[in-house]
Amino acid sequence: MRIAIPDDYQNLVHTLRCYALLKNHEIIRYREPAADLADFARRLQSADAIVPVRERSRFPRELLERLPNLKVISQTGRSTHHIDVAACTERGVLVTAGTQASPIAPAELTWALILASRRHIPQEIDRMKRGEWPCTLSHRLSGSTLGIFGLGTIGSLVARIGAAFGMKVLVLGQEKSAQRARDAGYEVAADKAELFERSDVLCLLMRMTAQTKGIVTRADLARMKPTALLVNTARAELIEEGALVEALRAGRPGFAAVDVYEREPVIGGNHPLLSLPNVLCTHHIAWAEHETFELYFGEAFENLLAYANGTPRSIVNPEVLKR
Repeated sequence: MRIAIPDDYQNLVHTLRCYALLKNHEIIRYREPAADLADFARRLQSADAIVPVRERSRFPRELLERLPNLKVISQTGRSTHHIDVAACTERGVLVTAGTQASPIAPAELTWALILASRRHIPQEIDRMKRGEWPCTLSHRLSGSTLGIFGLGTIGSLVARIGAAFGMKVLVLGQEKSAQRARDAGYEVAADKAELFERSDVLCLLMRMTAQTKGIVTRADLARMKPTALLVNTARAELIEEGALVEALRAGRPGFAAVDVYEREPVIGGNHPLLSLPNVLCTHHIAWAEHETFELYFGEAFENLLAYANGTPRSIVNPEVLKR
């Protein structure tokens, strides 16, 4: 098979141990994002198979119609919301996806952002390099309130670390989250108002669904303390579009640390959050560490080999097999 791997930003996929699984196939990798849909189609038009790097690119119907040779998309990770699966099915393109997830990497980056923001580490490093004196005072974690909006697997890890720092953990989520919180000895917020009003550090850690899209509103953000930090390492669409920039400019919350954006990748520094001095931004890298890459790409490559051997597995659109 001719296999295309777009969006290998770190230029690392070929260094993974699991890459050897594809030794008998022709592989073409692209590091830079495509300029537009036409450029993306040109890159992929000769491919029999595509291995997307998580959700770094979208695969809409307009693109799929320009890929006459495409037979299979083997997704890294479990999410396929960026792929028009219905269009794939109509065109006889099989879609496979991962079955495993790694909560450790996003939980660790969440805490890296919290610590970096609360202690103003990036600003003070830059000032020291310029030979300038320090200019900030930190916000202590111990004794403050850590809000967790969505106590799933990642949220549970983040909460556990917060408790180890001596923080009071306050949780809001569905009944399963509330029960987990009670079992762990955490407080359960009565509603969004209490969560946003009381949190000194508030982490959004829920799944993106039709029900959670835009669940954080302008009114919610306006309830936050002027000293509070909002951390989003889940999905940008959880927040009403444009609301976070407006809220930060208004001073509630006073700080934000963000790893996700409505339109990715953010190229050329072109995003309003990057112009705000009270925000830390990273390039949707919460999942990007060696162990997770090996896990996700290993499964995606194994799914491709299973397809090539006539025994496809982890299939998202089994209707294709009936054709």
